[in-house]
Amino acid sequence: MPVNAVSASDSAPVVVDHDPTWKSTGLALADELRVLLAPRALRVEHIGSTAVPGMAAKPIFDLQVSVADLAQAERLFGGPLAGQGFQGTPYQRDHVPAGLDDDPARWAKRMWLRRGQAGPDANLHVRLAGSPNERLALLFRDWFRAHPEAVPSYARFKSVLAETVTDVGVYSDVKDPVVDLVVTVAERWAADTGWTV
Repeated sequence: MPVNAVSASDSAPVVVDHDPTWKSTGLALADELRVLLAPRALRVEHIGSTAVPGMAAKPIFDLQVSVADLAQAERLFGGPLAGQGFQGTPYQRDHVPAGLDDDPARWAKRMWLRRGQAGPDANLHVRLAGSPNERLALLFRDWFRAHPEAVPSYARFKSVLAETVTDVGVYSDVKDPVVDLVVTVAERWAADTGWTV
């Protein structure tokens, strides 16, 4: 693990009921990061469960920054992000969805975490613009926003899982195949509706 890096799996997961303020907080965080990381940040989005109305979630905001060059972002973002309480992590690749025969290198990313600082706790995922993992994060969010009837079941699954496991890493590993199933349905929705990033 790099010096001053932190791990996302160093504590037990806690899932709480949806907080209606998450939307405005997530948008404000995205705006702050857009200014902080300009002009390299091509796009900054509030993603993940806190970005879905009514969704129970870990009270940690997921933000996605889309960039043209990951190595350049890693070099240039570290200082400004450290000033905002973010620390680098060793994570450099996302989970490739089950059944997808794809080069794992196409799912590269860089990641920073903020915990217990002045601002809200956050996971910052930096991904290549146009990459499959950038697209998947937005599709997952937008599918749930378009299908509020699916939110309670997924939220209940996460709550039960968080009560069952004691490590965030295990929580994520168990959740990945369920996300894969959601994405299979979401891909059909994207094709039927013409949804794009």
